[in-house]
Amino acid sequence: MSTSDHEAFWSARYRDAGDDYLFGTAPNQFLAAQESSFGAGMTVLSVADGEGRNSVRLAEQGCTVTATEISAVALQKAARLAHGRHVAVDFVQADILDWQWPVEAFDAAVAIFIQFVGPDDRDRLFRKLQAAVRPGGRIFLQGYTPKQLELRTGGPAAVDNLYTAEMLRTAFAGWQIEHLREHEDSIAEGRAHVGRSALIDLIARKPA
Repeated sequence: MSTSDHEAFWSARYRDAGDDYLFGTAPNQFLAAQESSFGAGMTVLSVADGEGRNSVRLAEQGCTVTATEISAVALQKAARLAHGRHVAVDFVQADILDWQWPVEAFDAAVAIFIQFVGPDDRDRLFRKLQAAVRPGGRIFLQGYTPKQLELRTGGPAAVDNLYTAEMLRTAFAGWQIEHLREHEDSIAEGRAHVGRSALIDLIARKPA
């Protein structure tokens, strides 16, 4: 799928939600649980940020946040959310597979449900994500495991796009894995992610 097709697909989804937020306005549960890891003075990158629920929350915690998103419609909603919460976020419209990623520019990077890419693009995406974080910085990632295909409460339909603990250990070899957990939980994120879900959480620290 080309960048323009990808943008059109996601903008149509966000537009169809009307004034509602497709994935809600509350931050992702996993990210919210890591609140003590974020604070004033930190620089944070949130990739494929959607309608701003995660980047806005990080900004509320005092972080300086850059958020990338391919959909112009999602970015309009994200800007409205940030304005309503009285915070500033540097929103960047970008296809993260083609974006000119900053190098060692962030104290942390957040990647929540970015499973729209298959194995080949995923490896390249993870390398770019890892390079964007300063030595000693962390990546916070959550996704779905293959069991999600049975639960059908959100996420991609292609098993190759889903994560396993073994795959993430390989992708982050050489990093300090501070937290890696496969689990099931009930989530309620707008109307797009609702119900029992098969999840995997990762917190990894880049070598200093």
